[in-house]
Amino acid sequence: MAIFLPERTASAATSLTPREIVAELDKHVIGQGKAKRAVAIALRNRIRRQRLPADIAEEVTPKNILMIGPTGVGKTEIARRLARLAQSPFIKVEASKFTEVGYVGRDVESMVRDLVELAVDMVRAERSEDVKDKAHEAAEERLLDLLLPPRPPAPGAETFDAPNVVRIPSGSTDQSAREQANRTRERMRDQLRAGRLDDRVVELDVQNVTMPSFEVIAGTSVEEIGMNLKDMMGNMFGSRSKTRRLKVPDALQHLIAEESAKLVDMESVARTAVHRVEQAGIIFIDEIDKIASRDGMGGGHGGPDVSREGVQRDILPIVEGTTVNTKHGMVKTDHILFIAAGAFHVSKPSDLIPELQGRFPIRVELEPLTREDFVRILTEPRSALVKQYVALLGADGIELSFTPQAVERIADFAARVNDATENIGARRLHTVMERLLDQISFEGPDLRPNVVSIDEAYVDRMLADIAKNEDLSRYIL
Repeated sequence: MAIFLPERTASAATSLTPREIVAELDKHVIGQGKAKRAVAIALRNRIRRQRLPADIAEEVTPKNILMIGPTGVGKTEIARRLARLAQSPFIKVEASKFTEVGYVGRDVESMVRDLVELAVDMVRAERSEDVKDKAHEAAEERLLDLLLPPRPPAPGAETFDAPNVVRIPSGSTDQSAREQANRTRERMRDQLRAGRLDDRVVELDVQNVTMPSFEVIAGTSVEEIGMNLKDMMGNMFGSRSKTRRLKVPDALQHLIAEESAKLVDMESVARTAVHRVEQAGIIFIDEIDKIASRDGMGGGHGGPDVSREGVQRDILPIVEGTTVNTKHGMVKTDHILFIAAGAFHVSKPSDLIPELQGRFPIRVELEPLTREDFVRILTEPRSALVKQYVALLGADGIELSFTPQAVERIADFAARVNDATENIGARRLHTVMERLLDQISFEGPDLRPNVVSIDEAYVDRMLADIAKNEDLSRYIL
């Protein structure tokens, strides 16, 4: 998953102290002070490293973090918000989808390649934003060329193959004609910017690159073959233009994209993206407990544990520091920050192979969420669930509100169901809220009156019977 929703400028992010980083994380994640403290130190150490002399900085490697805690307590959200804060390329991967090369699943190096692709998209978006004014001007000129009819050549004028290009002989009296054409073009430009041409349709020639289908054997990739098949065969099969009829706003957006692509140097984008991944990339490896050999059995007993230990040994060189070949260049993983997470209900961190344990020196345990945490989660964060539902139903003109007693009652039900069934942490709040607002959400567009207040009695009426019946709550809540 790509994360590129910067909340601060890069320069401001580099000035944050660990205490300020924790304060920023507190705006989105409730509790879990130990984990926030660990990631804040890791981010600050990355900032400190950038200020060191090059010879020392090369030797300073990130201290990877292992988060231990049940599901739904904020492990992923802490890492995601940290990446947003630092404007770092970020990807989340599931450890269980990797296995030995040539067996099943994906090659572990694909996590680095995916991170590079995300970084390329991030840098390309930044560069496109820098040239958007120039791209818009060029696209506007091309669109005006399509909207204006060709000018007829004046008598005695010399015409060229290019459309609308006429050379007027020197000494000609056609200066007034040129001025009239310019005035017409400017009037058309004003109409275009005012939106009065939005219903008109223009024809655009769109380039379509035709590629043959081919099959890649499982466990291999384009990088492993050592060449980019698309680059190799692109010239062989060429491209064909296709004429499309588009309305003016759609045509303008398409032309802006084309002009941005011309203005952005993709070689520079690729170099910047690779450097950003090497120096600021964050990889979040979730469910790492699923690849731990249970009870220390290791691979000697055969069965699934062979695969689990194989995945660990495949991940090990990536975390230790190696060089991965991608289509954008070689990427060193020595200074990528790895954050691993797992519930470790059945296994424990010591069941991981010793080499992998040593690569995650910082271990933090996240606490299960309490009823008081649920109350805060519902109301305090910037994207709190109550705020989300108020905004969501507000789109249908419904003025939804929750009393403080109703919020506490919702937290009561969520905590009770977590205790009686599986503890899925804050995710239980989603199921409880959906059940609570099911009727209002369904009848929303037709609801009269459109002012709804959720109080404690309404919560009891919608949820009490289900929560009392443990068998029923297992299926519904």
